[in-house]
Amino acid sequence: MRARLPHWAAEFVMFVLKQGWACLFGICLLGAILLTRAIWQPDWAFHRYDFLVVVAISLQALFLALKLESWAEARVILLFHLTGTAMELFKVQAGSWAYPEPGVLKLMGVPLFSGFMYASVGSYMARVIRLFDMQFAPYPPFWTTLVLATAIYVNFFAHHFLPDIRLALFAATLILYLRTRIWFRIGENWYWMPLPLAAFLSGFFLWLAENIGTMTGTWLYAGQNPFDQVSFAKMGSWYLLLYVSFVTVTVVFRGALHRAPWATDSRAISARP
Repeated sequence: MRARLPHWAAEFVMFVLKQGWACLFGICLLGAILLTRAIWQPDWAFHRYDFLVVVAISLQALFLALKLESWAEARVILLFHLTGTAMELFKVQAGSWAYPEPGVLKLMGVPLFSGFMYASVGSYMARVIRLFDMQFAPYPPFWTTLVLATAIYVNFFAHHFLPDIRLALFAATLILYLRTRIWFRIGENWYWMPLPLAAFLSGFFLWLAENIGTMTGTWLYAGQNPFDQVSFAKMGSWYLLLYVSFVTVTVVFRGALHRAPWATDSRAISARP
């Protein structure tokens, strides 16, 4: 590609391919959701939801066996699974969304594969930081990011009983992270992107994935038909949830966080926003 494409095109293609490689777990799980929806028959002895649990566990084991993820990353991803499953249990009981198909491996109406959908976000974040050698600078005090992530996570539960403070949380993400740049490397060249912009773009692609999930009837929001578009408000929810995910992953990647501006003059020569 570098020999046949203009420099900017080659860099862009490499960026897209590495992004795809980073979200391999999510792509495989989404592919399994689409494939099973296309071929599964209601009279089969094995439920579709239960098969997706087997697929998700097998994928995680395969990633570890092939060293696509480290054990340290897997422990953080397990935390994603637990916090995601806790949210699923609460939201399903609150009537926010539902999983309409039968399954043996369901807990209070929540199929156990659902936690792996949150884990796939954690897998992507851990892998993308490593694959692009990402650095985050200037990064706010770590304790402030923990406070914000906790407030966001709690609000996903509390807004059912108390006033929803998501607008204040949106503002807090900008106040805290507006100066933070994500530095990433493609080949020998360094580039950067504002962290809130990266969160917004990631939220958009997760919103697209949610539309695929509801289109296949794997889960449905309250009052939604399978071919109804997922509300744009859910993109805002993913934007906020990504900050919770990001802070969770930084527990492993603390070395990539820099309080001072990170780029030196030599690094910034080839860097473009």
